[in-house]
Amino acid sequence: MDFHIIDSNFISLTTIDQLLTEDKKLKLSNQAIAKINRCRKYLDHKIKQKNLPIYGINTGFGSLCDVKIEEENLQQLQENLVKSHACGIGDKVPQEIVKLMLFLKIQSLSYGYSGVQLATVQRLIDFYNNNILPVIFTQGSLGASGDLAPLAHLALPLIGEGDVWFDTKIISAKSILKQFNFKKIELQSKEGLALLNGTQFMSAYGVHNLLKANKLSYFADVISAISLDAFDGKISPFNELIHLIRPHNGQLKTAKIMRELLDGSELIVREKEHVQDPYSFRCIPQVHGASKDTLDFVTKTFETEINSVTDNPNIFVEDDIIVSGGNFHGQPLALALDYLAIALSELGSISERRTYQLVSGQRGLPHFLIANPGLNSGFMIPQYTAASIVSQNKQLATPASIDSIVSSNGQEDHVSMGANAATKCRKIVVNLERILAIELFNASQALSFREPLKTAKFLNSFVQLFRNEVPLVKKDRVLHYDIQNSILFLRTINIDNNNLK
Repeated sequence: MDFHIIDSNFISLTTIDQLLTEDKKLKLSNQAIAKINRCRKYLDHKIKQKNLPIYGINTGFGSLCDVKIEEENLQQLQENLVKSHACGIGDKVPQEIVKLMLFLKIQSLSYGYSGVQLATVQRLIDFYNNNILPVIFTQGSLGASGDLAPLAHLALPLIGEGDVWFDTKIISAKSILKQFNFKKIELQSKEGLALLNGTQFMSAYGVHNLLKANKLSYFADVISAISLDAFDGKISPFNELIHLIRPHNGQLKTAKIMRELLDGSELIVREKEHVQDPYSFRCIPQVHGASKDTLDFVTKTFETEINSVTDNPNIFVEDDIIVSGGNFHGQPLALALDYLAIALSELGSISERRTYQLVSGQRGLPHFLIANPGLNSGFMIPQYTAASIVSQNKQLATPASIDSIVSSNGQEDHVSMGANAATKCRKIVVNLERILAIELFNASQALSFREPLKTAKFLNSFVQLFRNEVPLVKKDRVLHYDIQNSILFLRTINIDNNNLK
C-alpha cells in the first residue's frame, strides 16, 4: 500500500494534488509521533505542577476565559466545547473538501505544538484512510477563532457524536465507531480547543479552489486561442518584444503560451483586413497574465498556511512556555481568497466578451454562428447565459474580508470572514468553468466556418475531442444539454504537457 508519510517536510499544492489523485493513505512518521507524545507529556506535567490558569486548558473559552475549571472537570470541559460549538448550518461541505480538512488538521497537529494525544491524531488518520468523512456545514464560521463551528463538526465523530459520510451514505458517528470497533476518544485537557481552533475549513476550500483554478487558468488560454483563430485574430499582440518592455511574469507566460498554442495555424498567419482586434482578444496576455500572478500570490499564502500551526494556545516544550495568541485568525486567507475570487471573475468576464464577439456576425462569421439565422436562433442565448453567470460572479467577488462583526461578548471583536470568502470563491470557480465551457462551445462552432483552413495541431486535436462529446449545431436544438456536456468535457479531460487524455 502506498502511504503519504506525515512529517515536517514542506507540503505544496502539488503534493496535495498527488495525494488526492493517487488516493494515498496517511501514516505518521516516527518523528511526528515523538513530537506529539513529547508535547502531551509536557502539558500533563505542567497541569499537575502548577495551579495557574492556562487559557482553554483549565479555563472557560472566549469571553469565559477568566472562569477557572477544576482538574476533575477538564475532560468534560473539552467534550462540552466540541458539542456546544457544533452549530453549523446550511449546505453540506463537499466530501472532497472534508477530506482535505481532515488531512490539514492532521498535518497541523503533527507538528507537536498542540498538546493532543497520539490516539486523537491516529483516529483522524483512521477516518481519512477509511474514507469516513464527517458531515460539516458551510455556514457558521467567522474565520477568526479559527473555523470553530465547521471544525467542531469535524471533531464530533471522535466522541461518537454527529454524522459521517461512509460508502455514499450518511450514517451516525456512533454506528461507524461500532462498525470499525473504534472506541470513543476520551478528550484530554486542551484537545477540544486544539481540534476547533484552526483554519482548516478556510484552508481546505482555498486549496481546492486553487487546484481547480490552475486548471481553469490554462483552459482559459487554450479556449481563447481557439476563439482568436475562429475570430480571424492577429498574432502580433503576442510578440515577445511587447511583453519584455512590461515584464509582468503572468503576462510574459501567457503570451508565450499563446504563441505556442497557435504555432502552425493556417488561420493565424493569413493576411488580415483589420488592423486591430478588440481588447478581449488583443489583451489576453495582460488580463490572463494578471490572474496568473494572483494565483501565484494566493498559492504562496496557502502553502505557508498549510505548513503552519493555527490553533491556540501553543505549547513550546523546549522553551518551557505555553502562549495564548492569535494564529487562528484567518485574515491572510480572507484577503487571498477575495483576491483569487476577483482574478477568476475577470477570467470569466473577458471570456464572455469573446463569446459576444463571436456571435456578432463579424469577420465573415454568420450571425449567432448558425448557417440559416432567422429561422434558427443558433448561439444567441448561450451568450445570455454566460453574461448572467459573469454578472453573478461580479456580485460574488465583493470582498468578504472588509467585513467584521463583534462576537463572544466582545472578546472576539474583529473577525476575518474568511470562511464566507472561501465558500463564495468556490461558487466563482464553478461559475468560471461554466463560462469557459460556453466560450468553447461557441469557439469550436465558429472555427468550423473557417474550413478548409485549419487551426494549430494541438488546438485542432482539442476541438476534435470536444466534437466527440458535443456535435456541431446545424439547426436549433435544446442547447442546455450541449452546455452541460461542454462543462463535463472540461471537468474530465486531462492535459499533461500539451498531451490530451
